[in-house]
Amino acid sequence: MFQTTKALVLREVKYKEADRILTLLTADNGKITAKARGALRKTSKTGAATQQLTYADMTLFLNKGKWTVNEASVIEPFEGLKGDIARFALGCYFAECAEALSVEDQRDDALLSLVLNSLYALSRDLHDARKIKAAFELRLMSLSGYRPSPEHCAHCGAETVENPVFDLVDGRVYCRKCSRSGSTVTLDDASLAAMRFVLDAPPKQIFSFELEGDPLVSLSYAAENYLLMQTERSFGTLDYYKQFK
Repeated sequence: MFQTTKALVLREVKYKEADRILTLLTADNGKITAKARGALRKTSKTGAATQQLTYADMTLFLNKGKWTVNEASVIEPFEGLKGDIARFALGCYFAECAEALSVEDQRDDALLSLVLNSLYALSRDLHDARKIKAAFELRLMSLSGYRPSPEHCAHCGAETVENPVFDLVDGRVYCRKCSRSGSTVTLDDASLAAMRFVLDAPPKQIFSFELEGDPLVSLSYAAENYLLMQTERSFGTLDYYKQFK
């Protein structure tokens, strides 16, 4: 069975002498694994379109439960990532997160849109990379069923949270006087407002907030560590990215 779809290459692994094994996030089938035969050969017509962090039109063939790339052409190569090792590493972190939190063979338009929008903003250097990263992490957690609850103090119910503290375990916000001991991050009014904005903004507007200095540092720390706490795992690409921060 042949199928034509759009796909983002989340990961590529060399197989034998000239093949690639790809982890794809497709528009029609969600996350799948596919083999790109001969993609590493200089004469390959699928070589460019099967590189990591490339968005492409692909014709895939399914045989006995296994996918093979038959044809592929580049839609968006995200060239800005390939010329900057730090940004490329961060893009790979986005891809690793998407791979870890997506479900095999389950279409997920919102996740694909989030990853593509984040890679586009990062590739075009549209915003501070820390802002893109924090927004990606928070929105990903929301899409994956781990949405934080920063709307009000989880203890006293106040919407105006005095000296807000974000709990990394339950994803709730508390006034400092209401907070419990444990794994928490101190926020401020600006970082809390940014968190609320990211979680509720339309998909293409999640980076449209102003934040810098200490509030951005606080939001970045909270978003990253909330993701790590909830997924209960590490990400090699995140460790690699931090070498170039």
